[in-house]
Amino acid sequence: MKIGDHVIPFFQGECGTCICCRSQKTNLCQKFGVNPLKSVMVNDGKTRFSTMDGNPIFHFLNTSTFSQYTVLDSACVVKIDTKAPLEKMSLLSCGVSTGVGAAWNVANVQPGSSVAIFGLGAVGLAVAEGARVRGASKIIGVDINPSKFFKGKAVGITEFINPKDLDVPVHEKIGAITEGGVDYSFECVGNLEVLREAFLSTHTGWGLTVLLGIHPSPMLLPLHPMELFNGRQIVGSIFGGFKGKTQLPKLAEQCMCGTLNLDEFITHELPFHNINEAFQLLIEGKSLRCLLHL
Repeated sequence: MKIGDHVIPFFQGECGTCICCRSQKTNLCQKFGVNPLKSVMVNDGKTRFSTMDGNPIFHFLNTSTFSQYTVLDSACVVKIDTKAPLEKMSLLSCGVSTGVGAAWNVANVQPGSSVAIFGLGAVGLAVAEGARVRGASKIIGVDINPSKFFKGKAVGITEFINPKDLDVPVHEKIGAITEGGVDYSFECVGNLEVLREAFLSTHTGWGLTVLLGIHPSPMLLPLHPMELFNGRQIVGSIFGGFKGKTQLPKLAEQCMCGTLNLDEFITHELPFHNINEAFQLLIEGKSLRCLLHL
């Protein structure tokens, strides 16, 4: 990389040399994998930010992008085509790449299959976009915010379920409209009760649940081991299984040529000094992604 290049920063680094980076089975990286507790640069254990009086300001998630200037390890940034619109390419640092990758790389959604997505934020809607591109015939969106359904239609969701409108568990409703359950479900909320509903909404024998939501609770998985004998599977995913340096440039090209539609994901644009307002829009479910102008 050189001065003037257009790049995408990403939190799940790829050094290219560790045993994980050399494996095609994972996108983890032993040296630069995401670690919320890591707050310094890997090479020297120091920060690149400081206050006016010299006290350190710590890094966040390998990127520290809420800043006009930042310093990243080369494993956490990749060069893309200079013709790619940077506003939309910012979505590939997280969010859209996480959801699309979960459908493509982790679940490997097949043409004609059925999908249920629990939580229709940016990640959940990106799952829908990925499933649409892969040719899924039934894409069910589950959310308690009915305003998300309008956005969902634009990215391929075919049916919507609001749990508040049901008098039966969500998985029973999904089972009734899919002849026993969907082929793939995606949990994008970070709630254990929702995770169980997503798991039970898949078909016995082959159903796959992909865990995408961040779970702050110390509670363990809400499953009994014997339930796995019915053939359902559950797997976690980070960054949609994408290897950042190896695969993001091609994903950017696919967005440029129209394979993926990114137009629906940037719902707001604000100046950087209104960043707290941007967070509030997310908290209130009014925004998918807010572009901050530095």
